[in-house]
Amino acid sequence: MPQRTVFFVSDGTGITAETFGNAILAQFEFQPRHVRLPFIDTPDKAHQAVRQINHTCELEGRRAIVFTTLVDREVMGIVREGCKGMLLDMFGTFVAPIEQELGITSHHRVGRFSDVSKNQAYQDRIEAINYSLAHDDGQSNRDLETADVILIGVSRSGKTPTSLYLAMQHGVKAANYPLIPEDFERRQLPPALVPHKKKIFGLTIAPERLAEIRAERRPNSRYASLENCRMEVGEAEAMMRRSGIRWLSSTTKSIEEIATTILQEVRPERLSY
Repeated sequence: MPQRTVFFVSDGTGITAETFGNAILAQFEFQPRHVRLPFIDTPDKAHQAVRQINHTCELEGRRAIVFTTLVDREVMGIVREGCKGMLLDMFGTFVAPIEQELGITSHHRVGRFSDVSKNQAYQDRIEAINYSLAHDDGQSNRDLETADVILIGVSRSGKTPTSLYLAMQHGVKAANYPLIPEDFERRQLPPALVPHKKKIFGLTIAPERLAEIRAERRPNSRYASLENCRMEVGEAEAMMRRSGIRWLSSTTKSIEEIATTILQEVRPERLSY
């Protein structure tokens, strides 16, 4: 397929436009060129964006695909009137019908938070990120009673990226602990975690995949050997079964899928669903 460009245009960061747009584009077998145009929040910037989009359309000889989450009506009007691409106005598509259904007008607020310094949800996210960093890889046993979830599993099974994703996207305080040979010898959970068993969720992984990941970090080591990976994964899964810990395999799952499963299983009380 000839080159096709996709624009993500927003008067904020553009994360919503890009996330939604990529979810739609994932249904099609092609590799477009992505162009991000964030902070398009004035008429002048809107005209510049339109010129860039139209120039791309002319160069490629076909319409660009344009996902927008523009809130300002004047800015959106400039883009709508001048853009020669295929325009997908995500807020216009969904906000207007909801306004009509509810009988109220939306805030037309740019971005997720109008003022981060006064938004409690934003402050909770920052606190959760700091907490997850401080409790990464078993660094600290302090304040585990305030954790929303505690992830356990062998080294390199996906605990750290999942913890940070939970913190950044959902404001979840996630600690994580690696299961190590000493734990397997005792055949018990790390003592510091036992009082918080209800919050624990386990991650496992196929030994073959684990060996590949570890070999990238420490090639030709016992740590990365398939034999050792099989032993550790087997012992970890046996421990989680004995302890009644909920767990899943991260082998073929994305961070988003893992995090969603954890939230469904653990369901931190302070979070709304």
